Amino acid sequence: MLETAVPTTDMLDRDWMHATITVSRHAPRVPDRYAVGAIVVGGDGIVLATGYTGETDPHEHAEEAALAKLPAGLDLSAATIYSSLEPCTTRLSRPVPCAGLILAAGIGRVVLAWREPLLFADCDGVETLRRGGVEVVELPDLAQHVRDINAHVLLPGLTP
Repeated sequence: MLETAVPTTDMLDRDWMHATITVSRHAPRVPDRYAVGAIVVGGDGIVLATGYTGETDPHEHAEEAALAKLPAGLDLSAATIYSSLEPCTTRLSRPVPCAGLILAAGIGRVVLAWREPLLFADCDGVETLRRGGVEVVELPDLAQHVRDINAHVLLPGLTP
């Protein structure tokens, strides 16, 4: 009798994060912002929305872009938002930062690869989300992929 491997949550999270990192490659490279990707996945494993930095507006963040595509009133308590970078808690261009948008949407779980470095803002997205009752999973071993995509910010003058 052949046994088939059942994907674990960790395996699924890694697969979705690789897809999220791929989405982030669509973000225009601008020297004063990160190139970030986001994917919202329902509790049933179906993609509900994707987004990337600057998708429809130069000031738009990836999580904001993905959440804006969701219909109002959708129960997202079993959903996960995958973000290549920690959701922001400080923003000058919008009244509500991404961590606040995630909390307001009622998303129950966030998976990220890289905590936001202290470059543009002092971010505490992980702590803010956890205080709000959201499960937060970090995949720091995938952070180097996100740093590589953001070399244009981390190493001024370098264009990928």
